[in-house]
Amino acid sequence: MTAPVFVVGHFDSDGHRYVLDGPEGRHAVSVKRLQPGEEVVLTDGAGRYAVCEVIGAEGKDRLIVHMSSVMQEPAPRPRITVVQALPKGDRGELAVETMTEVGVDAIVPWQAARCITQWKGDRGLKALGKWRATAREAGKQSRRVRFPEVADAATTKQVAALLARADLAAVLHSDFERGSEPLATAELPADGEIVLVVGPEGGVSRDELALFEEAGARPYVLGPTVLRTSTAGTAAAALLLGRTGRWS
Repeated sequence: MTAPVFVVGHFDSDGHRYVLDGPEGRHAVSVKRLQPGEEVVLTDGAGRYAVCEVIGAEGKDRLIVHMSSVMQEPAPRPRITVVQALPKGDRGELAVETMTEVGVDAIVPWQAARCITQWKGDRGLKALGKWRATAREAGKQSRRVRFPEVADAATTKQVAALLARADLAAVLHSDFERGSEPLATAELPADGEIVLVVGPEGGVSRDELALFEEAGARPYVLGPTVLRTSTAGTAAAALLLGRTGRWS
């Protein structure tokens, strides 16, 4: 097993002695029951991390570790952003969880025209908070030290602007009139940013697709089958991560 990951707000230590406290310290001491000599990874979730050795515990919520140095993981290239239309129920958290596990760099919630779920007012803020908490926990579980950014919910015009700046702008969409290219054969950039749009269960509307194409995006398919919106982003991201060499 690789070392468990815990999130910290700073890396300031007393010499090489660092105290992991609060909820993360309680989880390490009372749930994980880490013992002296075991390794842990402390990270800010933005690429900075330290591999530490457990010295011991104080009480039920303070883990004492030896921290030798703090390192910085370089940002992966090309960067992969998934624009995720809002699914029904808890399928949004499922999509965020699995996309985080495979290695997506950023997730943009999208209020598409055919979305049944509506993020409005306090309900929308609560749902966004759940997505961000899910990304954090999935980042820890999958041993990442750079967690995906979960942006504020975007409008269709904001998504179009994001696509216009991308080095590869792709929309998962079965275009029966003109045909969609397989994502497996798309020409991928070696650097920059790939932005992938995943529509809702009802699909991307014609008006939305027209706006995205005007911004430079093209429609792509994954294969002959239709995936649910909560799994399509993960499958497409895995394909891209393999093809770009980020999984090599």
